Amino acid sequence: MQHQVLILDFGSQYTQLIARRVRELNIFCEIFPYNSQQFNLSDYQAVILSGSPFSVRSSEAPRPDLSQIRGKLPLLGVCFGAQYMAHQFGGNVGASSTREYGRANLSFVEKDTPFFKGVDQGSQVWMSHSDTILELPQNFRLIASTHDVENAAFTIDDEPTYGIQFHPEVYHSKDGLTILKNFLVDIAGLAQTWTPDSFVESTVAMLRETLGNDRVVLGLSGGVDSTVAATLISKAIGQNLYCIFVNNGLLRKNEFEKVLDQYEHMGLNVKGVDASARFLEALEGVSEPEAKRKVIGRVFIEVFDDEAHRIKEVSWLGQGTIYPDVIESVSATGGPSATIKSHHNVGGLPDFMKLKVIEPLNTLFKDEVRRVGRTLGIDDELLGRHPFPGPGLGIRILGDITPEKVRMLQEVDHIFVQGLKAAGLYDAIWQAGAMLLPVNSVGVMGDERTYEKAVVLRAVESTDGMTADWVDLPHTFLQQISNKIINGVKGVNRVVYDISSKPPATIEWE
Repeated sequence: MQHQVLILDFGSQYTQLIARRVRELNIFCEIFPYNSQQFNLSDYQAVILSGSPFSVRSSEAPRPDLSQIRGKLPLLGVCFGAQYMAHQFGGNVGASSTREYGRANLSFVEKDTPFFKGVDQGSQVWMSHSDTILELPQNFRLIASTHDVENAAFTIDDEPTYGIQFHPEVYHSKDGLTILKNFLVDIAGLAQTWTPDSFVESTVAMLRETLGNDRVVLGLSGGVDSTVAATLISKAIGQNLYCIFVNNGLLRKNEFEKVLDQYEHMGLNVKGVDASARFLEALEGVSEPEAKRKVIGRVFIEVFDDEAHRIKEVSWLGQGTIYPDVIESVSATGGPSATIKSHHNVGGLPDFMKLKVIEPLNTLFKDEVRRVGRTLGIDDELLGRHPFPGPGLGIRILGDITPEKVRMLQEVDHIFVQGLKAAGLYDAIWQAGAMLLPVNSVGVMGDERTYEKAVVLRAVESTDGMTADWVDLPHTFLQQISNKIINGVKGVNRVVYDISSKPPATIEWE
């Protein structure tokens, strides 16, 4: 793996965006908490300091030692990172007296610095801080201002060190990618060689070297991540990869048979296991969301372990863990991150399985996984599948789960998703699905009163699932889908559409 850029995370909500923008430039980068001991500085060619919810003036603020970085490696401080450098080396950082959140425009740009090559005065940037740099230290030179922020950007004389109080990684900073390219390519001298092709080549070589003739077992979910991971491992070790696709009874309509057929046509060594009855029996009477996740996770591990033990001499467990799963499991302060919901593939390996873990995608974001999949020749229909939660419809049925509720929601979901595809809307949506509410509502069908279930349709647009906006689907489309659901799904008499974004809501309802 090419170790090119180290991003030190101080807890900013935008840190992942920095990594995504750097990757867009075909430059590999990694994120670590600022106080992590898990990286070797000599592996990297440039360092970026992230923003932070802390004030540099707070006694609780992160205080990293930059002595081994500043002046020795190209260094860029973003927001808190810039303020920390100014504060640490003799400047003055204080509470801002003006609004410094949202869009702003550069009122002054030093044209001679390579950092702002191609960036003009008036360029829009995104601010998000309550402190400001009131006075720069000696040898720090001002290179950009906005109307409200005098010290919006600086450099240090005779050093490849820069600081900016705005966020180039955010979409609203119109020349943000240009600024990052100027720093990483022109100033740091990094090569833009990290591509899906290079990733496949280096990863397959690594897998062959690591796995040798060992056997690997991998649980397929039907989703993009596990499919791409399986294809990479199969490319490296062929039939020594044993894939298991478990039907937990909570998949979409006809999904088990359809996806199993797709896998077999891809040349993967796959066994399908229908454990629907076992899952539904274990879930009987369970209604609390986190309890349902844990039951589903536990039974999956039991079923998967039963099948894995039928394969002789297995040494490795393959997983489709991706980079957000990894970096969200460690906070910037070194403590445990807040858990919104349980994840299956991080820390889910039980002690009794005693297998080594191989995760070929654990440095990639979701969109990068899809690009790698295309390089591997995986069918676009499979790569374009919307994300689907590991617990499946179990967390889209609010309250307890019964076979009848599963049947009902499968039919509703099928009508909605197939309708999106027929209308040419599916590929423009990040994720779509339906939720079954634990309430009945009064309706009239024909001349009769009904008292039946309400369902919620949900469609969001996003780039990585970290934030999401609801999709304003055409009203005529929603009307048609609502009619098809109410007329075609026994037990449903009301359809509503979810118009909440993430945050404050989550994409799933449980």
